[in-house]
Amino acid sequence: MRPRTMRKEQSVEQDCTHDCSSCGVAGCGDREEEERPVARKNVKHVFAVFSGKGGVGKSLVTGLLASALCKQGKKVGILDADITGPSVPRMFGLKPPLTADEDGINPAITESGIKVISINLMLPQEDLPVAWRGPVINSAIQQFWDEVNWEDVDVLLIDMPPGTSDVAFTVLRQIPVEGIITVSAPQELVSMIVGKAVNFAKDFEVPVVGLVENMAYFQCDECGKKHYIYGDPQGAYVAQKYGIGAYADLPVSPAVAHACDKGQVENVDIEDMLDSILALFPED
Repeated sequence: MRPRTMRKEQSVEQDCTHDCSSCGVAGCGDREEEERPVARKNVKHVFAVFSGKGGVGKSLVTGLLASALCKQGKKVGILDADITGPSVPRMFGLKPPLTADEDGINPAITESGIKVISINLMLPQEDLPVAWRGPVINSAIQQFWDEVNWEDVDVLLIDMPPGTSDVAFTVLRQIPVEGIITVSAPQELVSMIVGKAVNFAKDFEVPVVGLVENMAYFQCDECGKKHYIYGDPQGAYVAQKYGIGAYADLPVSPAVAHACDKGQVENVDIEDMLDSILALFPED
């Protein structure tokens, strides 16, 4: 029995606040009919980069995918939904302040033309903590979707915070996400981690379409041999187990880490390693 079901059976009456927008109980008989997420005509496709745990490299995968899609000629945007731990601006070398006009907030634009919105682009210094409670964080996510001038974006990638938190509910309820790409690391726990993401997404009828196993191996510069320093990769097996159609693995790479630290993720060239994931994105 899944925890979400257990929560429902513990008594909806006792716990119900009658605020369906902030409730995590799936299938509640008292739930009011919710409207489907509203699309924006100037954003064609929305995908979320998600994981059941932190520290696996979601932001890195988001940055690499955005850069690769941009090199394919697509107009790309990134919505950094990790409000309390944003790292996207640093990877792209972006700094505040943002500007705004009568139409809304103007996103920052990277050297290659990727549009980015992140709370760290609104802070006076990047190391200031964002100590907000859930409702305020959820409101910020909603503003990032409703009030940012995205203007003709082919693919919007949402860099999610770890786990199945309030933000995950807000994103999948309020934004028309058409697919999730989940990120994992090569550990035996990977099946459980990916399973959490898949089962969570099912409640919102959003498919998990791709799995990226980060830090899968280290490749020697001299001999080219792959060393599986964190154990044998589990991603291909787990992707098959959960019916995830596309799988890719990424190496431990000091060069990639250095590029991200320097704000130069757009200069990383590993598109061939992400071919199966990039094929997921529509051509229109």
